[in-house]
Order: sequence, then C-alpha cells, then structure tokens
Amino acid sequence: MAEDQKGQAKVEQMKGKAKETVGRAVGNERMTAEGRADQMKGDARQAKEKAKDVFKH
Repeated sequence: MAEDQKGQAKVEQMKGKAKETVGRAVGNERMTAEGRADQMKGDARQAKEKAKDVFKH
C-alpha cells in the first residue's frame, strides 16, 4: 500500500512538472499554476509517506 502511494506521489510530481513546462511553452499561466499545484500535492503525499515510514521503524 505504501509503495502504491509513493508511486502515485512520483506520478503526480512528474505530471505536474510536464504540465508546468507545457504551460510555460505556450504562455498559459493557468496551466503553469496547475502544474505547480500538482507538484506540490505530490510533494505533500511523498512527505506524508516518508513520515509514515519513520514511525513504522
């Protein structure tokens, strides 16, 4: 389960980075902001999973 969540965090981060890059390339500020938000959600999910791992061990 935790590995699945970690994988989802990575996917969210990569998707956000891609969306941000495309947004910058086409000059779409909204898409750029959405990409940054997706990256932050991925970062938060990853931090949560790392905290869980610390408390498990």
